[in-house]
Amino acid sequence: MTEPTLSPAADSPSRRHPAGRELLDLLASMRFAVSLFVVICIASIIGTLVKQREPLNNYVNQFGPFWSEVFGKLDIYTIYGAWWFLLILAFLVISTSLCILRNTPKILHDLRNYKEHVREQSLQSFHHKALGHRDGGTEAVLAQVGHMLASDGWKAKIQVRDRGVMVAARKGSANKIGYIAAHSAIVLICLGGLADGDLLVRGLMLVQGKTVYEGAGLISDVKPEHRLPPGNPGFRGNMMVPEGARAGTAILSMPNGVVLQDLPFDLELKKFIVEYYDTGMPKLFASDVLIRDHKTGAVSEARIKVNEPLNVRGINIYQSSFEDGGSALKLTALPMQSGGKPLELEGRVGGSSVLKAEGQPPLTLEFTGLRVINVENLAGDANGAGKGTDVRRVDLVNSLNKHLGSGAPDKADKQLHNIGPSFSYKLVDAAGQRREFNNYMVPVELDGQRVFLAGVRENPNEGFRYLRIPADEQFSLQGWMNLRAALLDAPSRAKAARRYAEMATPADKPQMLPQLQATAAKALGLFAGTEKFKPTTKPGSPMPGASAESELMGGLPALSNFIEAEVPEAERQRVSEVLLRILNGSLFELYKMTREQAKLSAPATDAATQTFMTQSVLALSDSMFYPAPVLLQLQDFKQVQASVFQLARAPGQNLVYLGAVLLSIGVFAMLYIKEQRLWIWLESAPGQPEVTRVRMALSSTRESPDTAQDFEQLKVALLKEEKEGV
Repeated sequence: MTEPTLSPAADSPSRRHPAGRELLDLLASMRFAVSLFVVICIASIIGTLVKQREPLNNYVNQFGPFWSEVFGKLDIYTIYGAWWFLLILAFLVISTSLCILRNTPKILHDLRNYKEHVREQSLQSFHHKALGHRDGGTEAVLAQVGHMLASDGWKAKIQVRDRGVMVAARKGSANKIGYIAAHSAIVLICLGGLADGDLLVRGLMLVQGKTVYEGAGLISDVKPEHRLPPGNPGFRGNMMVPEGARAGTAILSMPNGVVLQDLPFDLELKKFIVEYYDTGMPKLFASDVLIRDHKTGAVSEARIKVNEPLNVRGINIYQSSFEDGGSALKLTALPMQSGGKPLELEGRVGGSSVLKAEGQPPLTLEFTGLRVINVENLAGDANGAGKGTDVRRVDLVNSLNKHLGSGAPDKADKQLHNIGPSFSYKLVDAAGQRREFNNYMVPVELDGQRVFLAGVRENPNEGFRYLRIPADEQFSLQGWMNLRAALLDAPSRAKAARRYAEMATPADKPQMLPQLQATAAKALGLFAGTEKFKPTTKPGSPMPGASAESELMGGLPALSNFIEAEVPEAERQRVSEVLLRILNGSLFELYKMTREQAKLSAPATDAATQTFMTQSVLALSDSMFYPAPVLLQLQDFKQVQASVFQLARAPGQNLVYLGAVLLSIGVFAMLYIKEQRLWIWLESAPGQPEVTRVRMALSSTRESPDTAQDFEQLKVALLKEEKEGV
């Protein structure tokens, strides 16, 4: 008979610890769950810093072509719906659930176990221990100890032994319940997030064979394969409804397009309501709506306010924002090129048309918005913003944003004013390049001067930069536009130069007339951008869109380049002062000529006229770099409001609420409730049957100075310490 032998594989680590068990141990480990939680936190921070679901062009402008594509591949722009984010969230649910399943039986067993079987000799090894005696027999002392513990909130269990009685007590058991509550809360919140995220919608699309719609057009033209049924158990989308119109379809944004969600009702917007404080700041946004149920045909009225949603058939309708619903605009296109004539235009916000300026290639004009109320802070800041006349510093939006960071009080007084309607539009050239413009309808008083603001920006992530155009005595643009048209007209410049020379030439020096006239004509030509020369330096352009070549277009930079190119450095300061004086005088003569042609009285030589001319010179200079052939001025409008509603059916909402409650309870229990266990051994003192010897020990889940103080109070209450100590 051969002796049996053991195979080497029978005692191998893989046999002792199967791979499945090791994987289970990894998933159920607290370190793995914490690691996943840290990754989710980092991803959430990225999702907070990077705006989600923005147009791709915005990310290209912000991060550049290379990194915008890399971030797009990683789903950074839709991070909360990214497959890897949802996968990590699912693994966190699994890991935390396994932690709960593995530790809950131990916790429940520990809650039922008072550990009354501890040997009396083991009490000497505790950090908090004491030995003493009490007068009376064991039974009498046991009754006294039980009463003291019960009055102090301890729950106790007694074990009678041959040599004495062991009392095992505990309190603060809710500390362990807090562990279960906190970890269960994490599971519930994650499940609620998964149920209310894109995962449910994607699963429903997969089951029903729905696909993402990547095109554009009318909602009614979208085919059924891109629509979800009204019975969809969970979704979150947006719906814009103009006044007087109704809609029954929500738009669900997906990473590569949209999916339409049909609703079990139609929502009609009767009126959008905005109420304002005395300062002009809004205090109420609300929508009066009609709900038409598809199933019953019932019609009900309701008002939806910010933070007061309406619930219809399990769908919460929130007042998200408001937009223009297609307001009608009447505009005048003022030419910014020589020889142009004003054009009358009409359009609607959201629409487009072709703009054909004389002598210029056609441009696509897109009407993008109308704001009837514009509340701005017109107070100057500590650095003097708002006090100067530099057009390049005007940025109303950024001026407001300076006040949005710290909670510390701002010493500068705010002057909030409603500066009237404004409208925005885009001009698109043949190459598809877009520039966005924002112009105000009425003049705004800045630095004591009423000016029209014409804003422009190249990038949607930037703030608008405004050209200040001074208003004339009729509070219109006409006076400045006439001056600009005359400046661009060569005969008018020549006539103004001659008139200035005749006025400025001393009576006793008539020989200076030709030279002074030539200098004035040269200054006006440089300023108008008709004189050519080779500049030695290229100063920065005052308006966005100015390139290296456009710096030869004129304005004050052209005069500066001319002086640097033609005048020795030692003479530049004197020559520049003289040239500017001649330019200002010639422009004033040009302004008087325009008023004569318009059959207006001659301008008074007072402070108001001087302020107008100073601002006009700056505006004329910067207008040479205005990146459009026309400037659109709003003449009249008929506003149509539209409400943007967010519609959500959130099956995981109650799970999240329950998880939030459990998380609060669990964190409170774990941080503020301290579990303590107390053992008291009672036995008759040797040779003294009427005296009971008491040995006690205390343990706590968290050691703190309070623990020692609590134990000292127990010692005083329960025993008299023996002189020989422990």
